[in-house]
Amino acid sequence: MNNGNSRRGGNDRKKSGPSKPMNKARKPVSKPKSFDKPAFEEETPKASPAAKKTKKPAAPKKGPATFAKKGGYPKLKPVADKQPSENKPSVKRQIGKDEMRLNKYIANSGACSRRDADIYIQSGNVKVNGQVITEMGYVVKISDVVNFDGVTITPERKEYLLLNKPKNFTTSGEGDGSMRNVLDLVRGATNVKLQPVGRMDKNTTGLLIFTNDTEIIRKYAQPNQKSFKIYQVSLDKNLKYEDLEKMAGGVMLDGHRLFIDEISYIDGEPKTEIGLKLRTPNVKVVRAIFESFKYDVLKVDRVAFAGLTKKNLPRGNYRFLTEQEIINLKNI
Repeated sequence: MNNGNSRRGGNDRKKSGPSKPMNKARKPVSKPKSFDKPAFEEETPKASPAAKKTKKPAAPKKGPATFAKKGGYPKLKPVADKQPSENKPSVKRQIGKDEMRLNKYIANSGACSRRDADIYIQSGNVKVNGQVITEMGYVVKISDVVNFDGVTITPERKEYLLLNKPKNFTTSGEGDGSMRNVLDLVRGATNVKLQPVGRMDKNTTGLLIFTNDTEIIRKYAQPNQKSFKIYQVSLDKNLKYEDLEKMAGGVMLDGHRLFIDEISYIDGEPKTEIGLKLRTPNVKVVRAIFESFKYDVLKVDRVAFAGLTKKNLPRGNYRFLTEQEIINLKNI
């Protein structure tokens, strides 16, 4: 047994000597794919030479270039649609026919521009029905009472019109059917409701202002004014020079002394034509001055009013005032 074992052992030592290695004689066992590469990664088979020749071009990768070729990026829903309803922008209030925004109301009144109106609103200088309003975009009704910087205003845009009034038209509407109201002469000029500034009788002609600006109407109705009115007066006889001098010093009418700024003969005209410059808005005073000196007045024509003249304005015609004329009218 010992000899056999030793012999078998010798044979083993011979075989384990410098003989050819075992791995060349036998094909090594391949490891499982799961150990060579991760389980989620598949092994790509190598393409044969024939397949390389007939290989189709790879599909383009998805991305901006692919969508651009097909006509643009895909349409996506707006992010706002996915937000909660409380985060959606609020719907603007519909403004009715008898309503408008407060800044537009102020601008239409002629007080200032809409941009300046916003400044007045923010500063607390505007009241609606007695309450101070500082909210931007506030909507008011036409019937609301709006107080702007201490003055009640109306939403109508202020318009100013100058008429060269003819005879037989009255400002009061009084008299027989042969006379018409001066409003008939300017009725088609605008849609706003105009009023004459001051009064003129049927026989007085010349300049007459119409407006819907109540401040101007009130201003030029006051007895003490800075603005001048110039009249051309036609008398039944020549005005004596001594009477002219007396008139220039002032006239007593109904117990009140009336001061005349200027009175003179008109150059190139007979002495029956007199020029008279006054501050008072009452046209009846003009007749009363000459009648107090026993002169009959045949005609009174107002040729200038607060810096406005009859230039290029024939009798019976009217025109709208320019922006500068309106400024002058307000600042006199």
